[in-house]
Parts: sequence; structure tokens; C-alpha cells
Amino acid sequence: MAAKKVLMIVGDYVEDYEAMVPFQMLSMVGHKVSIVCPGKKEGETVKTAVHDFEGDQTYSEKRGHNFLINCSFDDVAPENYDAIVIPGGRAPEYIRLNERVLEIVRHFAEADKPIASICHGQQVLAAAGVIEGRTCTAYPALKSDIIRAGAKWVEVNETFSNVHVEGNLVTAPAWPAHPEWMRRFIELLGSRIEA
Repeated sequence: MAAKKVLMIVGDYVEDYEAMVPFQMLSMVGHKVSIVCPGKKEGETVKTAVHDFEGDQTYSEKRGHNFLINCSFDDVAPENYDAIVIPGGRAPEYIRLNERVLEIVRHFAEADKPIASICHGQQVLAAAGVIEGRTCTAYPALKSDIIRAGAKWVEVNETFSNVHVEGNLVTAPAWPAHPEWMRRFIELLGSRIEA
């Protein structure tokens, strides 16, 4: 299996686990992951947020870590990448306002390259117009957004621990789904993880 080049788009207050863990998992199996953030250059960082499920009506939020940007956003040429990862957290609600982010995401959709999106990352997919006519899942609070974007909402078993795959699109509701979400995405990249 040849190493693939994977692009990950983040922003301040990206969900900590949803950025760091996929970066580590993909790197562990030999893929090259470029972390980018609109308005930031290589060597800068974004602040992350840790979202947890503690029995409240919604998740709680705590300050996470500083996550290193290893590639300048302005230098991104999406045609040079094999796949993209869009983590959740609070970042998707504002990075989706950046037209260049949406152009990049559209490239991956139109080229039928693997796309992994989790939690609130699907806000970026909806804004880019790439889920219309598709099926996917997301954090449960986004159900109406997904449906209004023209996608079919998929309920997954054990809401926070499963994924939905449709062709090149791998979506999950939240970070507890990482093992299955990343396993299915890694399979799309041509790697195989033996159980």
C-alpha cells in the first residue's frame, strides 16, 4: 500500500480528539497528513476544545491543546491530495464561511476522492453543497441541517459509536466513533487494518 496524502482542514476550537486522533491514526499507518487552517501558516497553531458527554442536554466543552498547523492554507493545491478529513467542534460553523474551504471540499467530492467528516464537520459539507442526494450522519443536533441540505439522514446504531459510508463519504456522529470511522476511511485509502 502506497502512502496517501491526506488534507485536514481545522480552525480554532476544532474538537480536540476529532483532529488529533485521526492525525495520529493516519500517520501511524504511513499516510502523510497536512493540517491546514484558513488564515494560518505552517508552524502556527489552533486551539482545540474537548467536548464530552456527561449527562447534560448537550455536550460540555473544555479547553484542549494547541494543535500544530504543518502546512500553510494558502499553499493548498487540492489536486495534490488523495483524501480529506473534516473534524468537528466549533470550527466548522465559521470555516464554512470561507469560499476557498468550500472550493477545496468540492474538489474532493467532484473527483470522488475519500472524504471523512465527523460531528459538526458535516456543516462544511452542507455549505459546500456536496451532500445533496447523498446519505450521511452527523452529530444528532445537525439532523435538520443535513436534511435541509438535501441529504438523507441516517440513524446509526448506538448513536455515538458507529459510522455511515456511502461511496467515498465516511461520516460519524462524534469522537467515540473513531475506531470504526477511521477504519472505514483507512480502507478507502487502500490500507487494511486487521482485527
